[in-house]
Amino acid sequence: QVQLVESGGGSVQAGGSLRLSCTAYGYADSLTLMGWFRLAPGKGREGVATIYTGGGNTYYADSVKGRFTISQDNAKNTLYLQMNSLKPEDTAIYYCAADYRARRSAAIESYGLSTSEYNHWGQGTQVTVSS
Repeated sequence: QVQLVESGGGSVQAGGSLRLSCTAYGYADSLTLMGWFRLAPGKGREGVATIYTGGGNTYYADSVKGRFTISQDNAKNTLYLQMNSLKPEDTAIYYCAADYRARRSAAIESYGLSTSEYNHWGQGTQVTVSS
């Protein structure tokens, strides 16, 4: 089992930046997939960015490509989401997610952007972007 703890959320003006962190406690070395999701008022949980921990391949939602960067620090068991050029529509609760299962192919797994690919979730951190 793994426990995921997010940090780094907050309030920022449009055009600003934030970096979210997610530290994995427990059997973090065995994780095969990690990702960031967000939940905005009135919307479903949206996959934002994912990383396949074995090969390091990353994938992004179209809405954040070129603005957000997902990365991992294996030594610290920490996942990051660097968010630049933030927009008011990025306002949401951001969740870290992780999974241990053997991966198939990224294409079959919706590039990790589907909630069904994860069994472990953090508690979420609020990001608010004002115009």
